[in-house]
Amino acid sequence: MATTNTFTATLLFIFFCVFFFLATPTSSSTQEQHEEELLLDFKSAINDPASALSDWSPETSPKSHFCNWTGVSCSAINTVASLELPHLNLSGDISASACLFPHLSSLNLAHNNFNSSIPLHLSQCTGLRTLNLSHNSFWGTLPDQISDLASLQSLDLSSNRLEGRIPLSLGSLIGLQVLNLGANLFAGTVDPSIFANLTQLVVLDLSQNPNLGSELPEEIGSLGKLRSISMQNSRFYGKIPFTFLSLSELEVLDLSQNNFTGNIPLGFGFGNRKLVTLDLSQNKLSGLFPADVCFGKALVELSLHDNSFIGVIANSSLGNCSALQRFQVQNNGFGGAFPSGLWSLPDIRLVRAENNRFSGQIPELASIPPRLEQVQIDNNSFSGGIPQNLGLINTLYRFSASLNRLNGSLPENFCDSPVLSIINLSHNSLSGPIPELRNCKRLVSLYLADNSFTGKIPPSLGHLPVLTYIDLSSNKLSGEIPQELSNLKLALFNVSFNQLSGNVPPSLISGLPASYLQGNPDLCGPGLPNQCDLPPRRRSPRTGELILVLILVLAILGFLLFAAGYFAVYQKFEEKAKNTDCWKFVFFYPIKVAEEELFAGLNDKNVRGRGAFGKVYVIKLHCGEFVAVKRLVNSGNLSLRAIKSEMKLLAKARHRNINKVLGFCFSEGEVLIFYEYVKNGSLGDVLYRSDFVLEWNERVKIALGIAQGLVYLHKDYVPRMLHRDLKSNNVLLDDDLEPRITGFGLDRVLGEASYRLSMASELSSCCYIAPEHGCNKKATDLTDVYSFGVILLELITGRPAEQPASRESVDIVKWVRRKVNTTDGSLQVLDRRISVVAQREMLRALDLALRCTSVMPQIRPAMDEVVRTLQSLYYVARPPSVLSIETSLE
Repeated sequence: MATTNTFTATLLFIFFCVFFFLATPTSSSTQEQHEEELLLDFKSAINDPASALSDWSPETSPKSHFCNWTGVSCSAINTVASLELPHLNLSGDISASACLFPHLSSLNLAHNNFNSSIPLHLSQCTGLRTLNLSHNSFWGTLPDQISDLASLQSLDLSSNRLEGRIPLSLGSLIGLQVLNLGANLFAGTVDPSIFANLTQLVVLDLSQNPNLGSELPEEIGSLGKLRSISMQNSRFYGKIPFTFLSLSELEVLDLSQNNFTGNIPLGFGFGNRKLVTLDLSQNKLSGLFPADVCFGKALVELSLHDNSFIGVIANSSLGNCSALQRFQVQNNGFGGAFPSGLWSLPDIRLVRAENNRFSGQIPELASIPPRLEQVQIDNNSFSGGIPQNLGLINTLYRFSASLNRLNGSLPENFCDSPVLSIINLSHNSLSGPIPELRNCKRLVSLYLADNSFTGKIPPSLGHLPVLTYIDLSSNKLSGEIPQELSNLKLALFNVSFNQLSGNVPPSLISGLPASYLQGNPDLCGPGLPNQCDLPPRRRSPRTGELILVLILVLAILGFLLFAAGYFAVYQKFEEKAKNTDCWKFVFFYPIKVAEEELFAGLNDKNVRGRGAFGKVYVIKLHCGEFVAVKRLVNSGNLSLRAIKSEMKLLAKARHRNINKVLGFCFSEGEVLIFYEYVKNGSLGDVLYRSDFVLEWNERVKIALGIAQGLVYLHKDYVPRMLHRDLKSNNVLLDDDLEPRITGFGLDRVLGEASYRLSMASELSSCCYIAPEHGCNKKATDLTDVYSFGVILLELITGRPAEQPASRESVDIVKWVRRKVNTTDGSLQVLDRRISVVAQREMLRALDLALRCTSVMPQIRPAMDEVVRTLQSLYYVARPPSVLSIETSLE
């Protein structure tokens, strides 16, 4: 009986094993088929112009399992575990099917082009541990339902356009380790209760939210696992919480570009021993240098610049800074002796201490810092000589100590560093001869102006292959200008107000302003007061008359040919405009412009602007909306394919300070570009209205927005782009006085030759063009910086950049520089319509504008530095002005 029971049990066991073996694949196969369908549904809601998800198709690859599809990762049982789809140029919608994967733990759609509110159905993805939607264009508020993602450990929504308050419901995500809401438009105060239960938080980023305006919650100091806090440029104010001393794991603290006041909490370095990066720059902090800042010996970067710190920086404060690489304390009130201990730090690379009150001698180098690259100590009160062994630092590429009281001669080995590129010792009391500097093979810029150097200009300068900028003005140099300097391609050669004599090399006269040679009465050459002795040439007395007649005849013929050509091109264009069948329309946004309404609107009564590249029209569409249309001239011979490719790049530019390119139409080389209509017109229109005055805080807001837009074009946009025609009429203002840059990237559409031809015909833009542009130098970021500086001068002075010829000066840059060199001249250039309460900030802005418009490009700041400076100036003195006008759009 027992044997029978055992046999029966064995049969039953075998039966169930076989049944399970046969049934399991069927169940697994059904689940896999279901998840494949979910993936295809997810894909169907997405726009994929680059076909990045082309392998998401069982038809094209029937043997390929979906676990091998692009961006799909599966678990051990072949269920979807993560969707990693960054940098694929995707757009469209996020399907609710994403939340039907039972084992999905990670969804990454970063660096794409999604443009919608955050879907509420994402709250149903309750198994998510990682959600990354950063670097898209998501807008609207962050839904409270985000708290339903109870398993979430990492939430990255940075670099979008999210607005409103940061929801309290975030505080219920108790497992959260990474919270990144940076670079959005969140507004209002940050509720401290959000952080009460986020005890697992390691990374916290609320940076680049300029509408926040809040005190920093003390509760953050109780999050003991925090390693990184980024709060820069979010209008935080008040004091740095004392509770931050408890963050013993903290490695990165960035509170820069805010409005923090008071002292750094005592014992800060002792409490935060693992700090690697400390950035408190561009605030309103005061007090003394934190003596224990390097207590933990881990600090690599220290940025305290642009505050109001005072006192002495003792060597003992730097004793534990053995890992320090970047030391930035510029634009403060530090004084006393300069800390010589900096030179002894083994990893120090950057020392910036300009615009302080340091005095005494520049400390001699007790040892040669093996990695020191850059020293900037301008505008202090240093005296004595240049350290003798400075030239022994083989890694040093920049040494700048202008605007001090240095004296004595330059050491012979001063330029022995093989990488030294920039020397600026101008505005000191240095004397003696200028050394040969023959070892400076990488030297680009040499500024020794306003000293007491004597002797001759070293001929060896002409053998430095990349030397581009030389300023030796206001010294006591004598002798002739060496002919060897003709070997150089100089963008600047200023030797004015010396005691030079003799013949000036012709290449130095033809390419540079005569003012760079003035103050040397014994110099001679073409265009100078003294003509050098030349052998006489015999010429017929009637030769001059014949030449004059020939010139007049050629001028008349040239004018007639130009007029005839212009008339022919104009007629041809008008005929093409009437024949609308040959026009091809391409739109990048959901807007429809009918051919008949477009060409009916291209008439003079709708013109809102004229410039180098054509006219700008404002056309009302049948739907009631308006669109701005730029009708290009000199469009070149580019094909539709080439035009479309370039226009598509322009349309991808998305930033709140960049005007949208909506589309274009094309016909045999003629191009019309459609822009988003901004009804308040241009900055040039608003700034010079007699019945409306922009307040100072509004002007700073406008300047800041322009600067942020340029930073986007120069650094964040891919491919990086220059504007090259920035002017006040190419800055539009919306109802909130937020600026929008327009007219960028036209050089890409027209082609370089047509672009230069158009620019050459526009005289009113000349004052915005950097001086080096006239020397056929390649345009760079610093070309745009100069143009921005001109606009900033317009905002400060209230004067147009281009003045009528009857005024004091045609060029605003020259006018301002002439004024500021007189007694109280800086105050005289300020717009008198602005309250005197703002004078201090206006003078700081004036200093920035003068740097931006420097004739020497390398002195101009980069646009990100401009942004930081303007952010420190920005304050809200009153609500924005109510503005409603209809003006030009060029």
